[in-house]
Amino acid sequence: MRGENGSDHPTRWSAMNTVRSTHVTEPDGSDKRARALARLALLCVAGAVASVVAGAGQLPVLLLGLGGLGVAGAGLWWALAHRGLARVCGALLAVGAPVGVLVLYAVSGLWLVAVAALGAWVAALACARSALRRRRRPHGMRSRSVRPPGRPVLIMNPRSGGGKVGRHGLVERAEALGARVILLDLDTRPDPAALARQAVADGADLLGVAGGDGTQALVAEVAAAHDVPFMVLAAGTRNHFAMDLGLDRADPAGGLDALSDGVELRVDLGDVAGLPFVNTVSFGAYAEIVQSPDYRDAKAITVLDQLPDLLLGEAAAKLEAQADGERLPVPQALLVSNNPYALADPLGAGRRERLDAGRLGVLAVRIEGAAQAAELALRGERASGITSLTARQVTVTADADLIAVAVDGEALTLAPPVVCTVRPGVLRVRVPRHRPGASYTAPSVDWRHIVHLALDRTPPSTRTTQEQSDV
Repeated sequence: MRGENGSDHPTRWSAMNTVRSTHVTEPDGSDKRARALARLALLCVAGAVASVVAGAGQLPVLLLGLGGLGVAGAGLWWALAHRGLARVCGALLAVGAPVGVLVLYAVSGLWLVAVAALGAWVAALACARSALRRRRRPHGMRSRSVRPPGRPVLIMNPRSGGGKVGRHGLVERAEALGARVILLDLDTRPDPAALARQAVADGADLLGVAGGDGTQALVAEVAAAHDVPFMVLAAGTRNHFAMDLGLDRADPAGGLDALSDGVELRVDLGDVAGLPFVNTVSFGAYAEIVQSPDYRDAKAITVLDQLPDLLLGEAAAKLEAQADGERLPVPQALLVSNNPYALADPLGAGRRERLDAGRLGVLAVRIEGAAQAAELALRGERASGITSLTARQVTVTADADLIAVAVDGEALTLAPPVVCTVRPGVLRVRVPRHRPGASYTAPSVDWRHIVHLALDRTPPSTRTTQEQSDV
């Protein structure tokens, strides 16, 4: 691999070529606690069942609770996929069904049974997740110590995140640490990539960005192409990339510690039709909506106005997608991410455990009517309308000359076929040595695993699934 000064330093990254395990060896105490939590989870499930049995005399009333959730999901579909009276009725149903169930439980005297069953089920899920978390310790991204840069250049967007650059004094703090700061003049429509290339030509040995994810991706591409370290300051609105690197979005200035006391990570960079992305590429409904010039100023109104035509297939191009050559169900919305999200969510609630796994996350959504919307409300991510997987390449085609695409939130149109890939380990990211770290997202509960764990029938922790990785 190439070192900071362009010379070969094979030993500098030798510690990175380590054997990783899907299941790692845990101390005996941790195993015992995991088994105890699994058994407690099963006891809580039994408690939930017992609560339902206690009210079995009014079982139809209890089942109405689940039915109400499904009806609420169907009502939400009508509210989003239709206009006029159908939308009003759907909204009333989405709100009224859960309220009606609560009133029915209260009148029938079953509210205590419902609360007990719900509480026991929530406790069971919490214990099960804790048990799985103890059995599978997440791997942090590998890092190496580095010397401070000699000629760092930081590109800052003064308007990003509602003016975080000015509020947190990022320019003054960066310059005090020896960095050269380039403030984007947004009235001249600057090209951050061109500015970054010029900075490298002038001798910059680190490129940094204080701005949104779209700007970060453009500068990261230049840094990767020239094998120059890249640095992020969380000065944007969402800053998923910074958050998943372990930075504190509430303290953008904290990222400047990477200039004086930093470590370096090797992470992946996404590519869509030759364009870089650090977070996500969206196709379908969301990508069509962000094309609207009204979206930035009136998000909710724009969404409600355009969703009916998009969901019912009357406005958007019909998408077809393949992941590693396997055809996906025709999606209404497709999200492709630079490494998979633990809870993939186009609206931004998901998190990535790693940014160096060399895989794309793929989430396809297809809801064709009220019945599937009700199923989604009842089953969540396991609903038939949700397809979630990982791949190394995703190809999207459509029955149109151009496809609406949102790349890290930026609205674009691209000619099909649009190919998404991931470039493993091409980006050297400089982060502070001491940082909050990305929060661990609890895994989805596999109840068969919980039962085996409770009965102490899980494979020994010394039996591992190993893989070689060069971060």
